[in-house]
Amino acid sequence: MKVIGVEIGGTKLQVALADAETLEPICSLRESIVPADGAAGIREQLEALVHSLLAEHSADAMGVGFGGPLDAKTGIITTSHQVEGWDQFPLAHWCRDRFGLPTTIRNDCDTAAFAEATMGAGKGHQSTFYVTVGSGIGGGYVVDGQLLGTSRPAFAEIGHLRPGVGYKEADETVEAESSGFGIAQRLKDWLKNLDEEDHDDEYRSLLDRCEGDFSQLTTRDIVEAAQAGSSMCRTVLADAVETLGWAIAQAITFMAPEVVVIGGGVAMMPEELFLTPLKRHVAEFVFPPLTNSYQIVPAALGEAVVVRGALLLAKQSLTH
Repeated sequence: MKVIGVEIGGTKLQVALADAETLEPICSLRESIVPADGAAGIREQLEALVHSLLAEHSADAMGVGFGGPLDAKTGIITTSHQVEGWDQFPLAHWCRDRFGLPTTIRNDCDTAAFAEATMGAGKGHQSTFYVTVGSGIGGGYVVDGQLLGTSRPAFAEIGHLRPGVGYKEADETVEAESSGFGIAQRLKDWLKNLDEEDHDDEYRSLLDRCEGDFSQLTTRDIVEAAQAGSSMCRTVLADAVETLGWAIAQAITFMAPEVVVIGGGVAMMPEELFLTPLKRHVAEFVFPPLTNSYQIVPAALGEAVVVRGALLLAKQSLTH
């Protein structure tokens, strides 16, 4: 038996076909998406990719990790924050109709959590809390090999915690402070509000780094500037990591996972700027009886994590 795994992201589309027993990929395909073409354009790409696999191989089930909120029970997409045209789209039904395969759909963070818990950095642990820190922040929780919360509108969404009682608005979240987007936005706001007499060498160095346009500053630029000695960049990163550490400590206090796996592009910054202070802040904020009861480790599966999780979803559907 064979299964197909799909990742539908905000920038890329990945498809893999694997043996259902070993989940070792037999072939994999990847394409960049064109956001301007909308959801319909992505579906055209997906249809072509999957049919190209099915032209040479049979398959028995398909799993999809989708980059956005959805109803896992019905397979209907709630929305996409990156690409227009996904609102209330019945993706599971569409896949079954187009490919003749039973299809299971989960959001991409839950799918990645399933993969890391089963075959990645959480393997061998009873409970794994997965956090992805990229342009946004998401979470997924796996216990005894099962994703939790899939029947709920949202679950383990650590990025949408409010970091304190003073944060009243829905967009005042951990994600707004600690994601790649949040980090970059905070520095941009800081630079924009500086008085002219504070336009010092550090200010000019950052301006040079983005060729005179602060709106183009990226998290990568900020990390590189921090490594080069920028105190402003180090402050922004330190605050972001502290807030994230606070949030992870709340999750550990409530759910007591054995291992917390950290993935996503922001988490790949140098250890001294991210993982080391993150562990320190979690230890500061966590419920004391849980001290030393958990591990915090980097993700292991890299860019293939969502596709690997989608393959697992497909395999699981064959045994239920």
